[in-house]
Amino acid sequence: MTQAYMTDTGNVSSGPERPGSRIRRRLESLRHDRGIWRRGILLALCALLLTLLMIFHAEIPNKIGNLGSLTETFLPWLGLGIPLLLAAALLRRSATALVALLLPAVVWLNLFGGLLTDKAGPGGNLTVATHNVNADNPDAEGTARKLADSGADVVALEELKASEVPSYESALADTYKYHSVQGTVGLWSKYPMSDTGPVDIKMGWTRAMRSTVSTPAGDVAVYVAHLPSVRVKVNAGFTAGQRDDSADALGEAIAREPVGKVVLLGDLNGTMNDRALNAVTSQMRSTQGAAGDGFGFSWPASFPMARIDQIMVKGITPVSSWALADTGSDHLPIAARVEI
Repeated sequence: MTQAYMTDTGNVSSGPERPGSRIRRRLESLRHDRGIWRRGILLALCALLLTLLMIFHAEIPNKIGNLGSLTETFLPWLGLGIPLLLAAALLRRSATALVALLLPAVVWLNLFGGLLTDKAGPGGNLTVATHNVNADNPDAEGTARKLADSGADVVALEELKASEVPSYESALADTYKYHSVQGTVGLWSKYPMSDTGPVDIKMGWTRAMRSTVSTPAGDVAVYVAHLPSVRVKVNAGFTAGQRDDSADALGEAIAREPVGKVVLLGDLNGTMNDRALNAVTSQMRSTQGAAGDGFGFSWPASFPMARIDQIMVKGITPVSSWALADTGSDHLPIAARVEI
């Protein structure tokens, strides 16, 4: 029996192409692409502009609609421009744009890279929390119970509606023996409170208060503040004049504080990057920045984009800081553990 073996030399197949061969072929084609450095000049300029915005954000003027403060409020989100420009640079096959993108990437990591890691540590002898509960909150008692379950020793509430104050007092009474409500802000504590009263932040009604809390580790001056809201208007831009004046007044009050250990809890309607809060931020540390996990965005609760709720300390060491679960308000509550 004769068996014939035939080879069709006109239809030779070497099997599937190896991934390495495909990559080498593409690199070879790019090496011979004379336009790779000429394409994407506009993308490179966009990367440079993004870099300049992040480096010189403090130089953006506020005279036109408070544009500088608006940029600083959402400054971390400028980083989204980096992957968008990267995708465009890859589609354009532009080496110039890819190299230029190193600039905003390095600057963003320098500004916010430290917030990507969990800096929380062990220890601490006081847990504090703050929450803008929303005047239109449909479940005041439920919100209060969630805050009591957080384990905080001291809780500050902002945007308290007068008719709902009894609901908060009733729900928090079993956990917090001491409390005071001043205007639309309140403070609840497991430890004795003294020298409690309103703080004038130039609003015409009370939205800030101060109390000395006698903790087992020593006295702490606790401030609660709800600075005026900011608005973005078509004809006026980012309107924040009253918020800025109130921030200056709050900063002056804290600077005059005779107690060496200070905690500020509240809705400041601004981030730590916002220059308008310099009167406060220049003399205090953010617990989130020093010991938090991630950015700790607190507003809006449905899709947090900025941390306008703040816990700041002076003469006290932050140990950990975090955002609590949604309570039904338009803000997330935030908490921190500190060492007195």
